[in-house]
Amino acid sequence: MLFEELNLIEPILKALQTEGYTQPTPIQEQSIPSILQKKDLLGCAQTGTGKTAAFAIPMLQLLSKPHSNTKVHKTIKALVLTPTRELAIQIEESFKAYGKNLPIRHLVIFGGVGQKAQTDALQRGVDILVATPGRLLDLMNQGFINLKDVEIFVLDEADRMLDMGFIHDVKKVILKLPVVRQTLFFSATMPKEIQALADTILRNPVKVEVTPVSSTAEKIQQQIFFVEKNDKKDLLLHLLKDKTIETALVFARTKHGSDRIVKDLIKVGIKAEAIHGNKSQNARQRALSNFKAKITRILVATDIAARGIDVDELAHVINYELPNVPETYVHRIGRTGRAGLSGTAFSFCDPEEKEFLDDIEKLIGLKIPVTEDHPFAMSWQSLLSGAAAAKANGKAKPTRGGRPERNARPAAGGGASKPNGARPERTERQPNLSGAKRNPNSGSRRWSSKKTSS
Repeated sequence: MLFEELNLIEPILKALQTEGYTQPTPIQEQSIPSILQKKDLLGCAQTGTGKTAAFAIPMLQLLSKPHSNTKVHKTIKALVLTPTRELAIQIEESFKAYGKNLPIRHLVIFGGVGQKAQTDALQRGVDILVATPGRLLDLMNQGFINLKDVEIFVLDEADRMLDMGFIHDVKKVILKLPVVRQTLFFSATMPKEIQALADTILRNPVKVEVTPVSSTAEKIQQQIFFVEKNDKKDLLLHLLKDKTIETALVFARTKHGSDRIVKDLIKVGIKAEAIHGNKSQNARQRALSNFKAKITRILVATDIAARGIDVDELAHVINYELPNVPETYVHRIGRTGRAGLSGTAFSFCDPEEKEFLDDIEKLIGLKIPVTEDHPFAMSWQSLLSGAAAAKANGKAKPTRGGRPERNARPAAGGGASKPNGARPERTERQPNLSGAKRNPNSGSRRWSSKKTSS
């Protein structure tokens, strides 16, 4: 199917052509016609499926029709609520791209930055507002935002809203919306509380369920490197001698660890920047822009800071430290291998992280191949012995509730009151994005003899 077959108006088709899009993804093909018919929608899909365009394109078309309301641009007609700043920014950029030929105003608001530019734009008039819950409620309480004329409400990443502690804020926002409206509800997973919320706010919704574009195993070549914790820095530098790794997204578990990795890379002449919750929003956006433009070779990120990162043709992800929540691993490596391209995910595993690896492999249903051929390799037996010693010394994995970067939840302003303007960072459990089935041959560890270029 082509976009031309979805009854889209010419200004949108022209914008899509400019962006190089001709064929809709499965979720776009299934969602756009129903949304254009002004039906409520329940979508089970995650980042990477084309979900944003699935709601942004038909919303632009619906809002482009003449309104009897003479207060054009003066009242908010559509609200998109999303959990993180990075995702909010990307969604607003999508509205900008697809609606470039339409006289529709859109704005993104989030915490962690001053509010004046946002309130000035609100007072000039906005048709589509993309927002994170904290800043939205803050500006509503100050009288800058009124949702009484909202015609379309989108709740994006609902399960992450729950995981990040935003669900009560979401319910407060919903209470301020008109009863008669079109609601589009998206969530990668449907825990009981999210299902209950969906049942409450949706009216006879069309249900669209899209499985991940592929499992972790199909598009992404995964490799595990057994290494002592103190040797991880040298292993990373060894891997980056390979000039075919033009750029790489490196994941660390903590903000301090991210900064330390960046310092180590800069010392040897590798351009690197970090994004995490202690960085201002402007610094984070600048680092991401430099990475996308390949000015910066290595971007080091914590899990929350990486939400919404969508870099075209990112070929390599490196897990400097394994996450203690296995679903997070799937989300991390899913930053590569997107849009039908292949990708590579390198993961470092020290003895204290052995249990993390076990949980990850249990989740994705396969044993990740081990690369032994590197200067800092540990044997399987050494790793097991080290893991047993770590457990005996009380260094076993933390509980699911334990989070390396957990901070106090910010006030309703989304953290704008912090001295450095950065919103406190949260970590959260990630949904299973893998779609992988258990490998019947996964009972024994597979060893890879593949060499790493030096």
